[in-house]
Amino acid sequence: MSIPDFVKANFETLLCAAAAGDLALVQGTDARTGETRFILCAVGRDGGQVVLTPFGHLADADPYELYDPPFDPGGG
Repeated sequence: MSIPDFVKANFETLLCAAAAGDLALVQGTDARTGETRFILCAVGRDGGQVVLTPFGHLADADPYELYDPPFDPGGG
């Protein structure tokens, strides 16, 4: 499965925000579970207002145990 264009665009936005120093880690609440999350956001400005664009939250456990790699580490 290829990566969808909207995901590529969001990733590019994230890279641009990082290059400009416009990233923030904020504490918030998961709207579905009510759990506390630490959320990676791009920081923008709209007039005098700060605008946070959330990209995702940090893993609350060992990420190596949470995800399967997209490749075979053994090369096969």
